[in-house]
Order: sequence, then C-alpha cells, then structure tokens
Amino acid sequence: MSAPDAPSGTSGTPHWAVRADRAARSVTRHFGRRFLFLPGTHLAASIRPSSRFPGQPWNYWWQAHYVDCLVDTGLRELATGSRFDGGDRPSAGRLASRLVTTIRVRNGLRYANSYYDDMAWLALATLRLDSLAERAHKPGRRRNARLQETLSPQFESASTEHMGGGTFWSTKRDFKNTPATAPVALHFARTGKPERAQRLLDWLDATLYEPNRGLYLDGARIQEGRLVLAEEVYTYNQGPVLGALLELGGDANLARAAALVDSVAAHLTVRWTDTRGKLALRCEGTGDGGLFTGILVRYLALASADVRLPAATRTTARELVLDTAEGLWAGRTTRGVSPNGTTAKYDDDGWLIFSTEPQRPATETYPAGTAVELSTQLQAWMVLEAAARIR
Repeated sequence: MSAPDAPSGTSGTPHWAVRADRAARSVTRHFGRRFLFLPGTHLAASIRPSSRFPGQPWNYWWQAHYVDCLVDTGLRELATGSRFDGGDRPSAGRLASRLVTTIRVRNGLRYANSYYDDMAWLALATLRLDSLAERAHKPGRRRNARLQETLSPQFESASTEHMGGGTFWSTKRDFKNTPATAPVALHFARTGKPERAQRLLDWLDATLYEPNRGLYLDGARIQEGRLVLAEEVYTYNQGPVLGALLELGGDANLARAAALVDSVAAHLTVRWTDTRGKLALRCEGTGDGGLFTGILVRYLALASADVRLPAATRTTARELVLDTAEGLWAGRTTRGVSPNGTTAKYDDDGWLIFSTEPQRPATETYPAGTAVELSTQLQAWMVLEAAARIR
C-alpha cells in the first residue's frame, strides 16, 4: 500500500554512500553545536562561520530537515554496521534524537509554532526517526509519540473546509498552500488517516494544479470575496505531493504521480555540462529556497524505486536524482576551518561546501571568505543520500 521511505538493506552504488557520508560529516562537524553549551543537546547553526551561534536566526523547519538527513544516514549506518563519523563519535540516530529534544528547548519548551508546514516537516522526520529506532531495537519511542500527540491535532485543526478544503499555512489562517497541505496530507497518510489525506490531495488537484505544466501552484487566499491564487511554482511543492500520492497508492493517485514526475522533468530542470551533458533539477537559491530542491529529490528517489509506476517514469526519476547529485558533487569545494572559525588550509576531509545550484561550482555561489547557509548544505546532503538509495 505505502511506498517505502527507506531501503531495507544496502542500496545504491558504494561511491554515493561515501559521498553522502562526507556531506554528513561536513554538516554535523561544521554546523552542529551544543545549544548554549548544554550537555546532551545538538542543534545546527543557520550560517557558518559565525561566533554568535546562540543568537542566530531560528529556522525551525531547517532543523526538521536536519533530522531527516540524520535519519537517512542512520539507516545506512544500520545497514553497514559502521558509523558515518567513526566509532568514537555519536551515531546519526543519536544525534537526531538529541536534535529533536533540542528543537523543543530552543522553541520555548514546545514543539508547536506558528507555521503548520514547519510542524508537519518535524512530525514526518520524527516518524522516520521512530522507525529507525525500532529497526535498531533502541528505546525512546515514547518521547516522539508525545511529539506526534502534540502536533497531530494542530494538523487536524488547520485542515478545514474554508476555501473548499486544504490546510492553512500559518496560525493567521488567511492563506492555504501546497507547502502546508502536501506534507500534512503525507503525515495523515502515514498515521492511519488515508481519507483525510485523500481529501487534501483532491483539494490540491482541484484548486492549485496547473494543467498546462502539470505542476502545483503555491497557494490560495480569499480577497474581496473571491479566490486569488499565488501562482508561483516551486520545486519543493511538487515533492510532498508526489510522496503523498505514492503513500496512498491506487490507480488514480499513481497515474497522477507518474504525470508529476514527467512534468518535473519537463519544466523544473536545467542543463549542466560535463563530458556527456546532463539534465539536473533547478534550485531555488539560498535562505528557505536553499532546501527546496533537496525536498523534491527525496520523493523522486521514492518514485524511482516504486514498481507500481511505469518503468519509464522510474527511469526519469532515477536520472533526475543521480544527475542532480552528480552536478552538486562535481561543483563542490573544500575549506579548512581553524578552531577560531577562520579559513585555514584544508585537508581531504575538511569543510566540504556545496553549491546552491548543480550547474554552477561552489566557488562561484560561495566565493572564498563568504559565509555558508545551512539550508543549502542540507539540500546537497539530502540529494547525495537520495542518490545512495538509488538501486
């Protein structure tokens, strides 16, 4: 019924797993910190280098995707029996558990915030973390169960019949959009509420689906008594829609999923040149946009392995994942960082920096001496993990 969210064993080619490990080490070593120097805590800085970690902007949903990336790495650790950062350092799963706890501390001792999409991403990530813990026969599920018990009612409250359906984006309740509706639908689908999930997908299809391109628009609001669409098309909006369609399954949903993969390939790609020339997914810059394409790639990897989809669709999804990963890996650069945070001579396992775009090198998008945003590095790590899962 549901599409698997992780491999049951070793998958992908070995070099992609090695590359994903390097990305994991780079992010966890150079962005990961204790929060306020408290033992047992873990949180990522939003920008590096910086000596003002406690005062940095709070990006709740970036941290949620950091949890997801750590779960990806933890699943590979479980399959291989070796830790991504050596046997004397915490496992990815342990770091993820610390991170979930620290998110609550940093967020004022609560998991709820003002944005339903933020909460949905954290809820989805912790579902996967629970699955990892169960596979590893580790305790600790009750803590994340309480998180689900806290956040699930938020999603039910935000998914109303106002505007015909959909999920509000924020507690202002003046805008419903794909970024909230799609991950909430996916959460409903993964927590035994398929009817609610299907209603949200049907609302997206009726309200925000743009048939000329076969993609989902950003959102809708009521202005002066009429429905007004936010007509921007972003890469990440397509990802959780695809994931929810696969999770629910059924002929109609799978047909929509296959069409969506084809539309992504037709309209959301760029050409980057190597000896063969490849088609990679376009990226959406820095800030929040620095995560967008990584999210889409996560669900394209699921599509590539879903035997319910046509073989041509699976091939398209596979090529988009691998070619995007190849572009980001080819464009990487490396910096060394001294203990005081300044640039220093690097070694082979120094601070690995990925570009914001697969068709441009990191030396262009992050010139020497510039600060690097967490979102873009999580995106690259997410893409490399997706490539490591490709069979």
